[in-house]
Amino acid sequence: MRRIAVFSNMYPSEKHPTYGIFVKNQVELLRSKGIQVDLIAIDEPGKGKAATLKKYMAWFLKSIGFLLQNKRHLSLTHAHYAFPTGVLSLIGKKLFGIPYVVTVHGGDIDKMAAKSERIAGYTRKVLQGADAVITVGERLKNDVITRFGVKEEQVHVMSMGVNMEIFQPMPKEDARKELGIPSTEKLLLFVGNMIEAKGVLDLVDAFNIVQKDHPEAALHMIGSSKDERFMETLAKRLLSNGVRISHQEPLPQKDITKWIAAADVFVLPSHHEGFGLVALEAMAVGTMVVGTDVGGLSFLLGNEAGILVEPKKPESLAAGLKQALEEPSEAGKKIAEKKVAEHTYDVIAERLTAIYDAVSKGKNTNE
Repeated sequence: MRRIAVFSNMYPSEKHPTYGIFVKNQVELLRSKGIQVDLIAIDEPGKGKAATLKKYMAWFLKSIGFLLQNKRHLSLTHAHYAFPTGVLSLIGKKLFGIPYVVTVHGGDIDKMAAKSERIAGYTRKVLQGADAVITVGERLKNDVITRFGVKEEQVHVMSMGVNMEIFQPMPKEDARKELGIPSTEKLLLFVGNMIEAKGVLDLVDAFNIVQKDHPEAALHMIGSSKDERFMETLAKRLLSNGVRISHQEPLPQKDITKWIAAADVFVLPSHHEGFGLVALEAMAVGTMVVGTDVGGLSFLLGNEAGILVEPKKPESLAAGLKQALEEPSEAGKKIAEKKVAEHTYDVIAERLTAIYDAVSKGKNTNE
């Protein structure tokens, strides 16, 4: 049986069920395919610099200890995020000769590497030292090649995949009945972290515009509100606009599916997005998606699979939302279904295990 170690600085827990849920889903997918996966991960979001530093140091030492004890038994390691996680895999290769794969999710390239030249340097070493690099979007692939000097043949574009057993079509009437949503309401749904980079303030402004033409419209947000300062800013924006928007903290994926099925439109107004997995999940449920023309969303929602709007422009976002409400496209729904079929767990598992096989045998991963 193949044995791998997965490192991640994000992983869900009972207290934080959506924190890095995409990593957990992939780990469970690999185990279902008969791969022995040892997981060394952080399952608690940061709370202050001192606590975060202590948490990362403990994780780092635990990971190095694991590599030292199991170096002869591992086929490879797989790091999620180039920095800081990828440094563990790089050390494993330098000290013990263990090959590694690293998945770039977006924030590690767009935000983390931009913090300092030192971090950018570590990111470059991790990516160039990897036996295979996986990026969750086409733009990230271009960044990895052009900005960090990775050979194109080493880079693969592959999403984390969508779980079709959870995210599947459900009659809107049934979903609304379970959630207590009136049939006459035009429901707009956002799922994601409640932060400025997700375009939440743009969405509030856009919704204010939409409501003038559609007074029956309602906006519901599901996501973590751990940034208290931003939530205060959001509250002031809501008050100034005079609109009422409902919000609740993260939910289990099965409950998220019900909300998506109940919605008329799913909206993701991010300022940047490596892939936009939650948009793919909404497409799998069969709900129209409006998203910003950034990162992976440009490719995911392109060719009329969804509606693309300009980032950071509430007027453009409002126009896209009104188009989705007033002109739902059956043709677009069919195109979206084809996109979803390219990202099922079976497809992802086959591609990922092929990369693992090539890496463990020392072959070019794009052969």
